[in-house]
Amino acid sequence: MGYREQFRRAALGLDVPEDEVSRFIGHLRWAIRLEGAAGSGGVPVGRFGGSPRLPVGTSWPDNGQGDLPFVFSVDCAALPRVDGFDLPLDGSLLFFLDHRYDHEECHAEHRGYARVMHVPAGAETAVAEPPHSELVADEQYDVSAAVVAWLPDCLDMDEDEMLPFHEQMAHELRSSMPHLDELEALADELWPPSDGLSSGFLGGYADDEVLEMLANQILREREKSDGTTIPREEWFDRMADEQRRLMNEWVSLASFLPFAELYYGRMSIHRDDLAAGRLDRMLSMTDFTE
Repeated sequence: MGYREQFRRAALGLDVPEDEVSRFIGHLRWAIRLEGAAGSGGVPVGRFGGSPRLPVGTSWPDNGQGDLPFVFSVDCAALPRVDGFDLPLDGSLLFFLDHRYDHEECHAEHRGYARVMHVPAGAETAVAEPPHSELVADEQYDVSAAVVAWLPDCLDMDEDEMLPFHEQMAHELRSSMPHLDELEALADELWPPSDGLSSGFLGGYADDEVLEMLANQILREREKSDGTTIPREEWFDRMADEQRRLMNEWVSLASFLPFAELYYGRMSIHRDDLAAGRLDRMLSMTDFTE
C-alpha cells in the first residue's frame, strides 16, 4: 500500500469528507530526511563528507573553471521509495556543490557550480583523491533515512514573507479544507518530523526562488515571442499562475547544509528529467542562512 492510500484510509477513519481528503492528498508530498546515523540509530544509507567513490577512469567533476567540492553520497537501493519521486532504483548519487560561487552567481548565466552524478550499480569504482584538500570536508559521518510528510511552505509562512503566489495558495487551501489542521496533524503523526538536526532532505517541493525564476523567464520569453508587453497590473497574477503550474512539474532533488557552514544547498529538477535520469538538467540555488 502506497503512502497516498495509507493516508487516505487514516483520514477517512477520522470522518473527514472524502473530497476534502482527496484535495489534501493532491498537495501532500513525501521527502526523505537524512540525519546522522550514529545519533538516530538508523541503518546508514549514505555519507556526508570524506572522498567520493568515482567510476574508475572518471575525472573529478568540475565546471570548466574549477573543481567542485564534494558534499555527500547516498545509496539509492537503500533509500525508501517515495511516491512521485523517481530516484534511480540502484547505484549511488554523488552531490557536488561550490556553495560560495553558486550563491554569489545564482542569477548569472553561468550556472555550473553544482553537479549530481549517478554511479550505476556494478560500476568499478575507487576512492577518488581530491585535486585540492578543500574539496572535501574533514568531518565524515554516515546518515540514515526516514520518510517525512511535506506540504507547501505557504502554510507555515508569516504574512510579511508571502508573495502574491503564496497568499493566493494559502487562502485557497484554508478555504477549501475546513479540516486542514486536523489533516496536517495526521500527516505528522504518520510520518513524524525530525526531533534532531537533519543533514538534508531528498524530495519535497521545489524551491520557491527557483519557481519564481522559471516563471519570470517564461513570461519574458512569451513577451518576446508575442511582441507584446504584459501590463504591470497583470504581471503578478500571471506569475502566480505560472508558479502554481511549475509547482506541480518540479520537485526538490536535494536540500542540505554543506560542510556545516552557513550556506543552504537547494537543488530542484523537473519531474520528467528526474524520471529520465537527466540529472544535468537540475537547477541549483544556494542560499545564505543568515
